[in-house]
Amino acid sequence: MSSKLVSASISRVSAAAALPNAVLSFPAARSGVVAASGNMLKCNSSSSHSASVRAMSTRANRRMSMRDSVAFATPSTSKASLTFQRTLATEVQRSSNFTKLNETHIANLAKCLSTPSTSILTTIAAPEVGVQAVSADELDAYNNDWMDKYHGSSACVIRPKTTDEVSKVMRYCFENRIAVVPQGGNTGLVGGGVPVFDEVIVNLSGLNKIRSFDEVAGTLVCDAGCVLEVLDNFVGEKGYMMPLDLGAKGSCHIGGNVATNAGGLRFLRYGSLHGNVLGLEVVLPDGTVLDGLSTLRKDNTGFDLKQLFIGSEGTIGLITGVSIITPRKPNAVNVAVFAVPSFEAVQTTFTTVKQHCGEILSAFEFFDAQSFELVQGYATRAVRDPFEDRHPFYVLIETSGSKKEHDDEKLEGLLEHLLESETITDGVLAQDTTQVSGLWALRESIPEAAGKMGKVFKYDLSMPVEKMNELVDVMRARFEEKGMMGEGKGIKTVVGYGHIGDGNLHINIVADSYAPEIEAVIEPYIYEWIAEQNGSISAEHGLGLMKATKIGYSKSQTSIEYMKKIKAAFDPEGILNPYKYIQV
Repeated sequence: MSSKLVSASISRVSAAAALPNAVLSFPAARSGVVAASGNMLKCNSSSSHSASVRAMSTRANRRMSMRDSVAFATPSTSKASLTFQRTLATEVQRSSNFTKLNETHIANLAKCLSTPSTSILTTIAAPEVGVQAVSADELDAYNNDWMDKYHGSSACVIRPKTTDEVSKVMRYCFENRIAVVPQGGNTGLVGGGVPVFDEVIVNLSGLNKIRSFDEVAGTLVCDAGCVLEVLDNFVGEKGYMMPLDLGAKGSCHIGGNVATNAGGLRFLRYGSLHGNVLGLEVVLPDGTVLDGLSTLRKDNTGFDLKQLFIGSEGTIGLITGVSIITPRKPNAVNVAVFAVPSFEAVQTTFTTVKQHCGEILSAFEFFDAQSFELVQGYATRAVRDPFEDRHPFYVLIETSGSKKEHDDEKLEGLLEHLLESETITDGVLAQDTTQVSGLWALRESIPEAAGKMGKVFKYDLSMPVEKMNELVDVMRARFEEKGMMGEGKGIKTVVGYGHIGDGNLHINIVADSYAPEIEAVIEPYIYEWIAEQNGSISAEHGLGLMKATKIGYSKSQTSIEYMKKIKAAFDPEGILNPYKYIQV
């Protein structure tokens, strides 16, 4: 190949400019790979292997809005005994162990804060300490999740500015048995960051300082309320990047990311937060500050306590500080999207790409034809179809390396092999940052498009890779059998997409409404199916309120009992994020 691809920057802009609208044709080539500087590389497996550039454009993202009722299914006593009996749904009840807030509590909580007049939002006035009552509407953004799916009725939001203030607040709440829900950017999907009833909300957005950054070691120490994108931009200016990337990076907090063990789009290359977090500062339910904010990469002394808090969803402590490894930002990044004839071919493509790209492979995503059509019809930003025909499946790969020429050669060789072996039927390669953003939009716009089409039942699941599409087909067939699939019948579409690299499937079931009869067809059936595959009912979204009583589908009774003992050891009063994660 005499012509080389144009390397793209790592950043994916949220509102990319439109690509050139011209459609260019190139001479046929045996390999089907034709590079054109400044234009998207287009290739297919037709006899002529002709290549053309497709126009694409993007517009700004828009958040979806959805509403749901909260229901629970009671799991069997052990995973092993799940002979998949049906269970009835029951609604959670407020615990009588928790104290109801009054003016005295507000006054005492105000004394824990340096600026109570601005650090407390409450419907209960305490004028003697300068706290004025506000309307309940002013608490809506804290009481409701961003999807408008889970709704609480807290009368008090506390916004501390320091770890010491968090400690004082928690000590008072612990002594008075006042339930507390920790809250970050409120971008979760399972109701973990909003109250269920009237719990006090401790919102950590005021803890937003970067404490230190070691430009030699690449270790960042920051407050838990720092926004992920702000951190990524900060370390990016110094040649580094955050080890995780999420669609909600413009709003989510690093403390919430750690508390939920968020996965995201960089998991394949950089792994989980269990491996990237070096240390944590945590305020325990009784106000004790556990200072484990180490920057050491090696420390083999005693139990690694920080691992208990990563993924604990704020049930045993409030994370107030994070020490984390930031990898070097790659010099060369590119994105390709391939059209694939079958899910078996998706798996073959993954194996081939791993072997061919090796260390430069940073993402491998798949989405089905229904996902693709959803984006074309409902995405807020105009995501242009880069292909002439529809295909059963699509995969997106991202490479991140240090030498552009080296990476380009690998991609060109990969395309030649995939096309000649007929593993893929078509493909496009990004040639600049705008095209990188446009191709990523095909994958990242799926959840938002689903929310625009209808009411979405979302499931985030782990399972063997070969089973991922089988579950999607099973759910479609189940709705067909019940006569519920189709316009006006209840279910609009069922789409499957996710991270092939770590066996994480996202199923979005788009419905006309959140009707109980629809949920009854989905649950507990979908959890039973996952249990049969020895999978997990939550791959990266967490348990929260949505799956708090369903952990038995993925964990044994022995495991659950020890989790409850850990919860009781840290939080004997059970005040921290109650009703969620594990029911105690």
